[in-house]
Amino acid sequence: MRPWSAPEIPSLSLTGPPVAVHDTPTGQKVVIEPDGPARLYVCGITPYDATHLGHAATYVGFDLLNRAWRNAGHDVTFVQNVTDVDDPLLERAAKVHVDWVELAERETELFRQDMQALRVLPPTHYIGAVESIPLVVELIERLQGTGAVYRVDDDLYFSVTADPAFGEESGYDRETMLRLFGERGGDPDRPGKKDPLDCVIWRGEREGEPSWPSPFGPGRPGWHIECTAIAQRYLGPAFDVQAGGSDLVFPHHEMGAGHAQVADPGVAFARTYVHAGMVGYDGEKMSKSLGNLVFVSALRNSDVDPTAIRLALLRHHYRSDWEWTDAELWDAVDDVARWRKAIALGAGAPAGPVAEEVLAHLADDLDAPRATAAIDRWVAATLGTDGLADTSDAEAAVTMLGVLDAALGLAL
Repeated sequence: MRPWSAPEIPSLSLTGPPVAVHDTPTGQKVVIEPDGPARLYVCGITPYDATHLGHAATYVGFDLLNRAWRNAGHDVTFVQNVTDVDDPLLERAAKVHVDWVELAERETELFRQDMQALRVLPPTHYIGAVESIPLVVELIERLQGTGAVYRVDDDLYFSVTADPAFGEESGYDRETMLRLFGERGGDPDRPGKKDPLDCVIWRGEREGEPSWPSPFGPGRPGWHIECTAIAQRYLGPAFDVQAGGSDLVFPHHEMGAGHAQVADPGVAFARTYVHAGMVGYDGEKMSKSLGNLVFVSALRNSDVDPTAIRLALLRHHYRSDWEWTDAELWDAVDDVARWRKAIALGAGAPAGPVAEEVLAHLADDLDAPRATAAIDRWVAATLGTDGLADTSDAEAAVTMLGVLDAALGLAL
C-alpha cells in the first residue's frame, strides 16, 4: 500500500538526547536504546470514515517520537497498518450502499491527505490487512503447531492461556478484561469457546462478505493477528515500541503480544508499549459511535491552517485525556501568526539554548507542551512588549525555523 509523501525536514546542527517514553506494562519511564535503526509500530486506521482529531492527536504524538529518534541520530523503521477489511468497514459500506473496497480506498486516501497536511512523517512500510493475508496465514499455521488454535464452527480461535505472560502488557484483572473485551469487538459469550477471552484469528466465510482461500477454509483475518503478522514481518522480534491509543491496550495489544509470544516462545513481541490518551468533545470521548467527531479534513476545507491544527494538538501531552474546544484552535491560529511574525523579523532573542530545551523536552516522554511553552517564551522575548525584536542574535530565526520543523513538525 502506498504511504503519503514525506515532507522535507531540515537537518539540525545539534543532536538531541536519548529518548525516554512511558512504558504501559511497567508504568515507568524508560530510555529507548535502539540496536540499529529504531523500530516503531503504530496501529493504523480502519478506513470507514474520515480522520477525526482523536486519530490525529495519536499520530501527531507518535510522530514526535519518530522525530526525536531522528534528531538523536537514529535511523527509524516505522510500520503502520490499515485494517482495510473488518466488520465496521463492511457494516458502514452496507449501510451507505457503497462497495467496501471503494469506501476503504476513499477513506485511506483522505487519511493520507490529512497526515500529509499535518506533516506526519510517513511509514517506511504501510501495509493493508488484505495484502497481509499470506503473512496471517503463515502465523496461524505456526500457532497451530503449538496447539494454541482451535475451531468453533468455521472460525479459528487463539487460546489466551497458551501465553504464560497473558495480561502482563495491560496489567488488567480478569473482570476488567472481560468487560473491555465485550465493549471493544470481542465475543466473550460465544458458545463453544474454551475461554471467554479467546479471540478469533480467522473468521470463516459468511454470506455476502469478502473472503480469501486458506488452508483453514475461506475467510478473512481477525483484527489482532493482522498487526502481529505485519509487525513480525517488517520489524522482527522484540522491536522497540508498539504504539497506539490507550483504547488499544486491551484487547488489541495484549492479544497481539500473545500471538507473537506463543509463536516464538521466550521472545518478546515488543520491548516497550506506549499509549496515547483519548480526545473528547462535548463531554464525551470523541468516537464514531457517539457522533461527536471533529474531522481534520473538515477543518482543512474551512481554510484552517493545518499548522494551527497541529499546534493545538501539541499543546496537550500525548498521554493525557483532554477535550477539544474551538477556542483552543483559534488560540493556536493566533499563536502561529505571532510565531511567524517573530520569525519574519529575521533576528531575535538568542535561540540556541531554546533549541536545546525543545529537544530535551521532546526526549523526555515527548513533552510537547513544555517544548511549545519554550517557543512561546522565545517569541515573547523576540517581539518584546512593544512588538520590536531584540537583534542580539542574527541567526535566531534560522535556528528556530529548523527546530520547529525538525522537532515539532511545524513548518513556519
